[in-house]
Amino acid sequence: MARYTGPKARINRRLASLVFEGAGATRAAGRRENPPGMHMKGRRLSNYGIAAAEKQKIKYYYGIGEKQLRRFFANASAGKGNSGENLLSMCERRLDNVVRRAGYTRTRPQARQGIVHGHFFVNGIKVTSPSYQVRPGDVITVRAKEAIYDLYKGAASDGNVNTPDWIGFDAEALRATVQRIPGPGDYSLPVVMNIVTEFLSR
Repeated sequence: MARYTGPKARINRRLASLVFEGAGATRAAGRRENPPGMHMKGRRLSNYGIAAAEKQKIKYYYGIGEKQLRRFFANASAGKGNSGENLLSMCERRLDNVVRRAGYTRTRPQARQGIVHGHFFVNGIKVTSPSYQVRPGDVITVRAKEAIYDLYKGAASDGNVNTPDWIGFDAEALRATVQRIPGPGDYSLPVVMNIVTEFLSR
């Protein structure tokens, strides 16, 4: 799941959500809104099917596999507060998601690729794990190399960037600071979390 390379527009259409944000996938999904496959229009999902689809949204959107999702859920359930909210907060605090939402890249796959290639530092230390969990006060910077700086400067200068307020971003210095733990109003994925929690609790 974390390395899904198939037709992204089909996933967007199947889940009726822009879980893949690439321009091609977005345009293709817009042209054909029905789910892929024959005779799919008007098909009604069972409660199980709806819950499974909502879970798939999380996996595709954040680029995580089944085992990692269930590990996240186990940790979220062990913590204080609502398990579903805790799970989404952990997903939002993945380094690849923070890199994407800060405005360094236009998609999460681009963010993951840059992290794996060693383009990003957290508190001055190179981090190559996209699933790294950031914490309040963490500072994310780009490797001090002109070609890499120019690569991310273009995306950061895009006027369409909408950085959430739990991330502070200096587009000139290409520096992002995690201001706080993201809360219910900060999650970027529209998902019905209560049925996902029930599904994962089985």
